[in-house]
Amino acid sequence: MHPDYFIFIPAYNVQATLAGVLGRIPLAVMERATVLVIDDGSKDDTRGAYETFVGAASNTKNAAHLEYMRFEFNRGYGAVVKCGISEGLRSGAKYIACLHGDGQYPAEQLGEFFAHLEIAGNSPAIALVQGSRRLVPGAARAGNMPLHKRIGGAFLTALENIAFRQKLSDRHSGFIVYNAEFLKTLDLQKLSPSFDIDLEIISIADARGYRLAELPIPTRYAGEKSNLNVVTYGLRVLRQIARRICMR
Repeated sequence: MHPDYFIFIPAYNVQATLAGVLGRIPLAVMERATVLVIDDGSKDDTRGAYETFVGAASNTKNAAHLEYMRFEFNRGYGAVVKCGISEGLRSGAKYIACLHGDGQYPAEQLGEFFAHLEIAGNSPAIALVQGSRRLVPGAARAGNMPLHKRIGGAFLTALENIAFRQKLSDRHSGFIVYNAEFLKTLDLQKLSPSFDIDLEIISIADARGYRLAELPIPTRYAGEKSNLNVVTYGLRVLRQIARRICMR
């Protein structure tokens, strides 16, 4: 029987946070989902954290919905997203969510995001719902987002809103729930291998006339180490913006 939802969790050196992320997925969501942790060649004991959580959940129904996959070496965020989407489509799920393993995004809100897509239906189709840290004024600052990320994200989003048809308040959140029917139209192998893959997918949806939606999420920064190089990421984003402007 196909799950209604498929949740893939990019996990790189998240030993300290993974159990908390898995534990915050609502039971009502878990019962309808397959949850795949994709360990991107972690150097810490991410696998041990997963196995401990599964062991603790073995007396509940949750354990049956959990799966684990490990890359033997670090392949990068883009490779994880492509793998997660591929596995989600293979599962037959209607909706596919990306939930980061570092605890920055609210697993407890997954039900709200899935429901938004289910209520909307497929005509006209919503390609995805993205979590926005900027829909509530001051939320990013209150959540301790670093100043350079607040300024850089706002600047890039303003440029993107000029280049793309649909306007969004936060195009750089990695908390996204996708409509599987839209994802089936993508050639995953042609997508970016890096962190800008999320924006690339959003850009494709916008160019093809799909609807985009966003819902507010809290901002959570607690001094954790980011694997994102903001300079190379920003340059990749600017390249996508220039490409889109040239195509118009």
